[in-house]
Amino acid sequence: MSIHPSRRDFLGAAALLGASGLHPALAATPRLRLAILATSDLHMALTDWDYYKARPDPTTGLSRVATLIAAARKSFANTLLVDNGDLLQGNPLADQIARGGLSGGAIHPAYRVMNALRYDAATLGNHEFNYGLDFLERSLRGSAFPQVSANIRRSDGSTFLPATTILERRFVDEAGAAHDLKIGVIGFAPPQIMVWDKSNLEGRLTTDDVIEAAERHVPALRKTCDLVVALCHGGVGGGPRRKGEENAGLHLAEVPGIDVVVTGHSHRVLPGPDFAGQAGVDAVKGTLAGKPAVMPGFWGSHLGVVDLGLVQDGGRWRIADFACEARPIARRDGQKTIALVEPDPEVERLVRPEHEATRAYVDQPAGRFARSIDSYFVWTGRDPATTLVNRAQTDYARRLLAGTEHERLPLLSAMAPFRAGYTPDSWIDIPAGPVALRQVADLYAYSNTLVVVKVTGALLREWLEHAARVFARIVPGAAEVQSLLEPKIPSYNFDVISGLTWTIDVTRPPRTDAQGRIVTPEGGRISDLKHEGRPIDEAAEFLVVTNNYRADGGGGFPGMDGDRVVLRAPDGNRDVVLKWVMEQPEVTVPDERPWRFAPLGKPTTVAFDGAPQARSRLAEAPELREIAAVREGWARWAFDLA
Repeated sequence: MSIHPSRRDFLGAAALLGASGLHPALAATPRLRLAILATSDLHMALTDWDYYKARPDPTTGLSRVATLIAAARKSFANTLLVDNGDLLQGNPLADQIARGGLSGGAIHPAYRVMNALRYDAATLGNHEFNYGLDFLERSLRGSAFPQVSANIRRSDGSTFLPATTILERRFVDEAGAAHDLKIGVIGFAPPQIMVWDKSNLEGRLTTDDVIEAAERHVPALRKTCDLVVALCHGGVGGGPRRKGEENAGLHLAEVPGIDVVVTGHSHRVLPGPDFAGQAGVDAVKGTLAGKPAVMPGFWGSHLGVVDLGLVQDGGRWRIADFACEARPIARRDGQKTIALVEPDPEVERLVRPEHEATRAYVDQPAGRFARSIDSYFVWTGRDPATTLVNRAQTDYARRLLAGTEHERLPLLSAMAPFRAGYTPDSWIDIPAGPVALRQVADLYAYSNTLVVVKVTGALLREWLEHAARVFARIVPGAAEVQSLLEPKIPSYNFDVISGLTWTIDVTRPPRTDAQGRIVTPEGGRISDLKHEGRPIDEAAEFLVVTNNYRADGGGGFPGMDGDRVVLRAPDGNRDVVLKWVMEQPEVTVPDERPWRFAPLGKPTTVAFDGAPQARSRLAEAPELREIAAVREGWARWAFDLA
């Protein structure tokens, strides 16, 4: 729903009362408007600079969101500004700062900027913990605004961060009179941080279920405050509530006493079509369980705005009406991107020293590629980017395992395509010839550390079954074009394991659910699984190079709980890839296709959304043809599974 605060400035009292359903007898009751402004999942996109492609990106950046914040503050007499986490990790700037360690009590540039923008409160996301607890705590010292988290505690039971904060603010009503209000803010992180960052947090922190933590803390906050705002760094899951769920936004909104919910984590937008048709969600109005809510995209793509009409009732203020909006910083017009706001020069000035140092670092030469490397055709089985990473990981692990009890076991490597269409511009595209460090870094987008696990052949099969959930179930011979991919399963959970070959039958249902539980016991999608050309021995043991996220349980892969780890390397996966590239006189990557789709025997057209830039590379994927796009800014590629 669009917000037009300037138009509301001219609304009379009668019109407002009619819209809110208030009885005329309350005509003299004080009323005020309060706008809650929200960011989430900024991932260190403090400016609009793309460090991987060395160019501005008008679709990202807190510097551009800052312009929207300033405009909102001019439109609304009363505002609060909050952040919903996943701030400190996500790009080379983040890595550069973490590498320096914030020595000498320096203020983290993210908080330097946010302090200047006058944020009122924030919570933590899961990626805040990627660089370790010590770095996080040093970073948090630079925050001039309260940080809250109700479901994270130290292992001894003591407080890590305050569960809640109460913001005492003086707001002006529509008649110009001032009123003192108390706004309670409570925050939550995914409990899964104890899995995803096990090596950083085990023995130091513990997490609680989001809903149980809310039920413990919200009643006291409700008694004290006029309004309670929940910052939930979790998405909007559906179905019955499950203890410990990652995406608890919808069930959190059902907790009595919470008035407004800010969500994130899943990098979607609410209000908006991302949640159309989902039970309990009004994707147009922007509500969860009937309560106002926003999810403001990612990387600074949107500013969430919850416009509240508050009325004084019995000495307290309550919500009489509301409107929710996710305001974008850019829009798509066909294949063109049009900026809607300019960046705030003060934000760019505040981060300039670290920004320039990062640019200089990532622009260094790293090596030379004999061929171009891209990720445009991942979903057809052609993925030289993943092949390159798997080769680097295997070479690194083989050296570390030499002379150990494990060196004789077959060594495999698992890697998922990270840059495979997160946005219309999010693809690997590195031309042949000299390459810079930033281009190599783009091959591995996350700050994971390299881990080796020992598994059986049977578990390898289950690993690949779980990865194959990324594909939708296809009806053979259907006349219409069918979407190949499940839209809510991220590409980073489609592991490709080098050293194996296999076939995927997308006409069959997935064997596992999101938690890795077997839901189709009579079979699965994976067949013809071989190692070195021979059917795999399901009792045999193998070593697989992967990352700490996967080895410790990230993605819900069967058997991955941290207990199968035989090596935790001292280096990050991204650094392993970079070192390997720098060691090669020239990087050559074979055209490996370890997996293929099972032929269906009858014409069956499937399609996936891809990059318009891939048109120049179609000679490499002759099976593809372009059909009409269904989403703005994308191309749509179709092929036949017959």
